[in-house]
Amino acid sequence: MAPHAPRTPSRQQSQEQPSPGLITLARGEQPEIDLEIKKSHFLARACRTDSMDEARSFIADVRSTYPDARHHCSALTLTDLSDGHALAATAPPTERSNDDGEPSGTAGQPMLDVLRGTGLANTTVVVTRYFGGTLLGTGGLVRAYSEATAQALQTAARVTLSRLYLWDLRVPVAQAGRIEADLRSRNPAVASGPTAEGGTTAPAPTIHVEETIWGPTHAVLVLATSCADPELLHAPLAALTRGEGVAEPAGSRLVEVPVPPA
Repeated sequence: MAPHAPRTPSRQQSQEQPSPGLITLARGEQPEIDLEIKKSHFLARACRTDSMDEARSFIADVRSTYPDARHHCSALTLTDLSDGHALAATAPPTERSNDDGEPSGTAGQPMLDVLRGTGLANTTVVVTRYFGGTLLGTGGLVRAYSEATAQALQTAARVTLSRLYLWDLRVPVAQAGRIEADLRSRNPAVASGPTAEGGTTAPAPTIHVEETIWGPTHAVLVLATSCADPELLHAPLAALTRGEGVAEPAGSRLVEVPVPPA
């Protein structure tokens, strides 16, 4: 059976509890603050950017908004969300910073240090500076760019990105109604998982029904779970289908869950 096309990110909370993922800014959030220090203005704006093209476009937009400013310093962190294992945070993200004409190390790198400290993924920050006539010195610039970045990020709404894995479960039509009802009513971990090292039993994954596609002799239940391992799914699905169901991987989708304000 041909797999489904990859699903697009969804804000809808699923019945399935996704595994812990990455924290980033909510889509559409572009918090901006104006930090004034000795008549210099540091205008900081942050944005969710899921690709390098999005990051470059955001930086260009800020430049066009303030074309008369001399410095548009930036910092970004980027994780490739197309990688199914990226949300496990095992690989380091791509990071970039730019002093944009300020003395080396006084703007972009301090901004990146603040961004790293927040733990935010896929975020770009731009700080635009309007010079006020008083030199701030190296330490003053570092503090100013750091503080502006921190203030912008503090005001932004955040979401957790998690991945759900989809499976096509093909079962006889005569069994489909019962199986779907069991999944929807109990959202079951209907059987224990494989025995782990030390003789303990791994907990079975939680599974729920995304949709059911009916055919003349068989139905396909599209299942969603945080589990990507077919070995862990075998026991609960075998118990549900009484050995008559065949599950095949059908892609995955991202789920965005709002992070409550601190």
